[in-house]
Amino acid sequence: MPIDSTSNRVFLGMTYFFYFGQLGIFMPYVGLFLDDRGFSSAQIGTLLAITALFRMLGPNLWANKADKNGTAGEVLRFGSLLAFLAFLAVFVVQGYWLLTLTFCIMMLFWTAVLPQLEVITLSATATSRGGYGKLRLWGSVGFIVCSLLAGSLIDIYGPSVVAVTTSISLLFIYLSSLLIVNPKVKEHSTQASGGDYKQVMSLVFIVFLLANTLLQVSFGTYYNFFALYMSDLQYTGFQTGIFIAIGVVAEIFIFIYAATLVKRFNVLHLLALSIFLTALRWFGLAYFAHIGAVIVLSQVLHAFSFALSHVASVYFLTQHFSDKFQSRAQAIYLSVTFGLGSAIGSFTAGYVWNDGVGASLSFILSGSVAFIAGLLLVILIVYKAFIKNKVV
Repeated sequence: MPIDSTSNRVFLGMTYFFYFGQLGIFMPYVGLFLDDRGFSSAQIGTLLAITALFRMLGPNLWANKADKNGTAGEVLRFGSLLAFLAFLAVFVVQGYWLLTLTFCIMMLFWTAVLPQLEVITLSATATSRGGYGKLRLWGSVGFIVCSLLAGSLIDIYGPSVVAVTTSISLLFIYLSSLLIVNPKVKEHSTQASGGDYKQVMSLVFIVFLLANTLLQVSFGTYYNFFALYMSDLQYTGFQTGIFIAIGVVAEIFIFIYAATLVKRFNVLHLLALSIFLTALRWFGLAYFAHIGAVIVLSQVLHAFSFALSHVASVYFLTQHFSDKFQSRAQAIYLSVTFGLGSAIGSFTAGYVWNDGVGASLSFILSGSVAFIAGLLLVILIVYKAFIKNKVV
């Protein structure tokens, strides 16, 4: 069966649905789940920071195997199955460090999924109309459905339901991945060239990584404490789910038009715009979260702060590196930005949040970090233009 067949795209879409559906459960509500277990905000931030560090270890281990052997699909399935099995321990462990260990082991295997899924999808959609974005949007649909469902179940059964729904979604990631077909390995493409490794050390890629890492640092407050923030402001779990869903509906529109956007505009320009709008989003939540319309507007900006920034970054990697280095490029991007960035963001937010006392300050710091990230990209863009004109 060819890699760009309709059936393969269906299974890829299903895997995106459940992968980001799991995120729609875990990411917004894990703070409520851990708070229900009796942990302080500092403990929650530290636990999630330690867990995020494992996002740095896993992707590169799995990507080397996938690139060298052309086994992206097998690595995806292996990682998703072991992530599900590892997470089951959450039902029996109670102590802080045992729970931390459970999250870390799950994360180590879970990080095998997305880099391989992205590589297979980019290959599968290379010649199809609409490209990567129209297939990736099924992840956004999954996020909406599962987030709303989890929010409603939390209202009925309490935060402990997060563990149940997360484990079910992890199982379905594995089941939906079983019939995904590996991309065809091109002849002589299993060894990365020296040029690829040189590109890793280039100024453009280093600034790209730094800006994306700072972007993820800025997300620490939102990812770990947004649900608690809404709860403190007297919003129900279902209302919080609606707010989250609004953000994901907005990002779907970006994914639909992603291919058009990256063809018409420079990907670094799109990334810079997205990051500056992210800064505006966090400042809005810091000062005006008591106004429902502001929360809705901030969630609409999720289309830029997550969707457009991620699409621009994925396409940047395809332009910056050769085909034979794509799994490793995705792994470097995901492990450093979502690994190190999320770890720093989670740890910092956990202490600044101070059980809700520092909520506004935490979002102000997030906005400031995002602004710095955008500024770095603008400096890079101006520098590149200056060098180009100087050479000419």
